[in-house]
Order: sequence, then structure tokens, then C-alpha cells
Amino acid sequence: MKVAIIAANGGMFDAYKVFNIATAAAATDAEVGIFFTFEGLNLIHKEAHKQLPLPAGKEHFQEGFQKANVPPVEQLVEMAQEMGVKMIACQMTMDVMTLEKEEFVDGIDVGGAASFLHFASDANVTLTF
Repeated sequence: MKVAIIAANGGMFDAYKVFNIATAAAATDAEVGIFFTFEGLNLIHKEAHKQLPLPAGKEHFQEGFQKANVPPVEQLVEMAQEMGVKMIACQMTMDVMTLEKEEFVDGIDVGGAASFLHFASDANVTLTF
């Protein structure tokens, strides 16, 4: 199976959606690729992914994540990398936001939409968060 994910939003809930699906798919030996664009780049930014915002009024979820032993986003990023999830940062968005590859977690690729479309062209599942 092949799973293609577009991460265009950059909050805490978005990170859990993206990385839970990605790691679950990778655990079933699926080939997984995530294309990070616009606010989604926060999910792989070296500093931003450590302090992602929860939606207003949902702060109580932080305690729930801890009680349920849900790993922090930083750990989920590492797990995804260890499981071979391909992570592509959008070059156009990086250019617009004046971001450099060094600002992101190690091991990511940088590419344009065409790179992701090539990956996703034969995906069995395509998701957007």
C-alpha cells in the first residue's frame, strides 16, 4: 500500500492527525509520504513543532494526551523518520516564507508540488490535513 498525505495546517491537532496516520500506515509496511506546505511546515520545523498551539478552549486536551500516554509531537516526528516515512517540505512555501532547510528537522527532503505529485500518482490513499 502507498499513502500520500498533505499537511497544510500547523496546530497540535493537525500534527497528531498527520503523524498518527503516517506512523500507523508505516507500521503496516505501507510506503508513506507527507508533503508539508504553508502552516504545515510548523510540524517539521525544529522549534515550532515543540510548541504547537492547541485550539482555543481545548487546552484540557494536553492533560488527556499525557494520561493516555500519547507521545509528544517531537517523538512522533522521530518515530515517523525511523519508520521510513518520506517527508517533503514545499520549496515554494519555504521561498515565500524565507525559510531554509536547516530550520527543519534533519532527514527531510525539499521539493515542489511536482515531486509530491509524482509520489502520490499511484497512492492507494491520499489525505489532506
